[in-house]
Amino acid sequence: MAERSLWGKIRLVILLILLFIVAMNTWLSQVRSTDWKSSLWIVIYPVNADGGSDTQAYIQALEESHFDDIEQFLVRESSRYGLPIAQPAEVFLSSPVSEQPPSPPINASMLQSVMWSLKLRYWAWTHDSWEGIEPDIKIYMRFFSLKNNRVLAHSLGLQKGMIGVVNGFASVDYQAQNNFVAMHEILHTLGATDKYSAEDNQPVWPDGYADPYQTPLLPQFRTEIMGGRAPQTKQISLVPESLQQVVVGPLTAQELNWIQIP
Repeated sequence: MAERSLWGKIRLVILLILLFIVAMNTWLSQVRSTDWKSSLWIVIYPVNADGGSDTQAYIQALEESHFDDIEQFLVRESSRYGLPIAQPAEVFLSSPVSEQPPSPPINASMLQSVMWSLKLRYWAWTHDSWEGIEPDIKIYMRFFSLKNNRVLAHSLGLQKGMIGVVNGFASVDYQAQNNFVAMHEILHTLGATDKYSAEDNQPVWPDGYADPYQTPLLPQFRTEIMGGRAPQTKQISLVPESLQQVVVGPLTAQELNWIQIP
């Protein structure tokens, strides 16, 4: 009985050491990713989400140039805040991933959310088709055919693990909007928070507005990246067609460590 108890204590110590190593590695990765001393490596992993042949054809035709506006957005917005780095991020395209990431639980408890997060991180570790240097951020872009005429589930981005799952349409006409969603989730992995109401998806004034002090206030003609939409009326907001219509607001810039707000 004493030997079993001793072995149990040894296993507990080993587990705690492993958890400490994982936690420290996660913390160091997060700190390094927002010190902006070197370019972040972002890798896009295409996933055929509905198994359609047209979806697969679109994925096979993808090139890294389809994601150039993500890089350009970060260059443009970081330079507005005086960030002293010419290229905040480089985006690369990996070969497709054949399996689906685990779905997030509905109305999850705290424990269920934590377990799902760990499950997703393990899944990403075992489904990494990228053959280059280890990326800073992994974005699994799940493509759906336009033929299905479906409403896409919410995309997500995890700061712990720096992984994003983006749902988008397999169409060149929607790729710019797919990249907007990807950019939103990328910034989540870097510590940026949502600036819209979870109840109605309406941007919260002032931080969720691109131009919170314009007169008249509505309609807004640009979108704050973490606000997610451009308010047109008190009840209606529009998702931007591309990152050309999107900006990083001051609070988001602070969360990204681009500026310090007293």
